[in-house]
Amino acid sequence: MALYLGVMSGTSLDGLDIALIEQREQPRLLATHYLPMPSDLRQELLSLCASGPDEIARAALAENRWANLAAQGIRHVLAQQGLEAAAIRAIGSHGQTIRHEPSRGFTVQIGNPALLAELTGISVVGDFRRRDVAAGGQGAPLVPAFHETLFGHLGQRLAVLNVGGFSNLSLIEVDSPVHGFDCGPGNVLMDAWIERKRGPSYDADGAWAASGQVQVDLLSALLSDPFFAGSGPKSTGREVFNLQWLDGHLTRLPQYRDEDVQATLLELTCRSIIESLRNAQQSTEALLVCGGGAHNRALMARLATLLPDAKVSSTAAHGVDPDWVEAMAFAWLAHCCLEGIPANRPSVTAAQGLRILGAIYPA
Repeated sequence: MALYLGVMSGTSLDGLDIALIEQREQPRLLATHYLPMPSDLRQELLSLCASGPDEIARAALAENRWANLAAQGIRHVLAQQGLEAAAIRAIGSHGQTIRHEPSRGFTVQIGNPALLAELTGISVVGDFRRRDVAAGGQGAPLVPAFHETLFGHLGQRLAVLNVGGFSNLSLIEVDSPVHGFDCGPGNVLMDAWIERKRGPSYDADGAWAASGQVQVDLLSALLSDPFFAGSGPKSTGREVFNLQWLDGHLTRLPQYRDEDVQATLLELTCRSIIESLRNAQQSTEALLVCGGGAHNRALMARLATLLPDAKVSSTAAHGVDPDWVEAMAFAWLAHCCLEGIPANRPSVTAAQGLRILGAIYPA
């Protein structure tokens, strides 16, 4: 038995998820903790997703703050569970993605794993994505291998959908390697639009989107982006899909009610997911949803309508809390790194082969 911690902060930048797992043949979730992202740090991390003045120094200072926040959360989990730092074999730290451009040969996650190791007294495994990119891969998504570990035993033709800031699919079939890819925007555009127009950082239950009407011409324009035409392996990020991208389409079309734009953005998320799923996997039997999108009732209902022949449910239906799958995944990835187990999947990222992911920062 070995204990690992996983730390994840995704593109939504709402906070840090920390998961404690016990790794035997199967990972088992033991404890969790969530820390809201301080608003000023969130704004700084968002601004670092685009070029700006003095960005190298700003990124260094921001990642130090990120590491201190993560260390605070880890100390909380240890105290809550009555554990000493020595009881944890390693922390798997995703860090915060500020740039992701595999077509240009790079991806950047900041989070200062060296400082996190110093602050916690626990070895840290970080920088998971660059090894895959170095091997010619997309560096994302990295969770399909973990999804296969969790759900491959079900013996079904199923898809695991993570809806965070962006959405990605893992396609699991009996006697076939797992496949996966990014579908496009998950919550990122809906979150940004409601924050701009109404103040909240997300659309609870998709209620605002449900109050509007999908605008077919706007949806058609959004879906015309070249990203949606490509099949996997593929990945994306804020470099492609952001408010400036949305504004560029809105300025060329009639003025819409704000809630109609939100409804159209939800439809964009759902349509891009289901259309890419239909193209990649025939006769899907079940769609298991994790990430923040699993709590969006309007989104879940629309997915079920668009995929009537499959059972659409949260991963909770199979005993895995949808809020903690990604944090668990990076704890598991730390385990794979220390054990010398390749954790990328060329069928997902198009890397030249299997690779051991992560850089180790000993305590």
